[in-house]
Amino acid sequence: MDLNEGDTAPAGRRRHFGRTVLIGFFTVAPLWVTWLVFDFLLGILAAAGTPLLRGAARVVKPLSETLSSWLLDTAFQQVVAIVLTLGALYGIGVLSSLVFGRKLIAHMEGLLARLPLAQTIYGGTKRFLASLRRPPVAGQRVVLISFPTPEMKAVGFVTRVLHDEVSGRELAAVYVPTSPNPTSGYIEIVPLCDVVQTDWTIEEAMSFVMTGGANAPDKVRFQAAQQNAGAEGAAR
Repeated sequence: MDLNEGDTAPAGRRRHFGRTVLIGFFTVAPLWVTWLVFDFLLGILAAAGTPLLRGAARVVKPLSETLSSWLLDTAFQQVVAIVLTLGALYGIGVLSSLVFGRKLIAHMEGLLARLPLAQTIYGGTKRFLASLRRPPVAGQRVVLISFPTPEMKAVGFVTRVLHDEVSGRELAAVYVPTSPNPTSGYIEIVPLCDVVQTDWTIEEAMSFVMTGGANAPDKVRFQAAQQNAGAEGAAR
């Protein structure tokens, strides 16, 4: 037997093993990331509803030890807590759509306005969520800005439009999320004329960020309209 053939056989098996492990990794990775996101969201819902279940367990304990133990069981607690939390959120949504509900919420907001720190947190959060529901400028909310260098672009979300007190020109406050965790990021203030409008939806942009750019539409506008026009004029 040729000695070279004996040396190449283990090397070939090692390469085959490495390729197979990579295939398995790229197969499991999307499922793992999806589970992490859902586990995070379910954990928040369960934590929000757990105090209600503990209180209910204390109330029913004199009547039924079995039901009380079920309410304190971790798995059962998470399922019921999620259902109760979702039901409560649905009820609040229905209440806020009624005239009485809107008046009640306005009264609660008036009470919070008397507490400086609570008003700052509540008011800032409410304005941020409201900005996500409707774009602050004409066009799409998802934009590209030059970040971190002029030659590079980053996906961002326009949250507010400001005005330069010296020149009067419009400025855009853009939130640039980090990948793969979009809950952390940077706030950049850039001239509105330098913001590149895209036709991406918020869902497409979030998918782009969370997958590290692997999941994205096939096309994107890389330069602003006036920059494109200037480039075409220079070429002529």
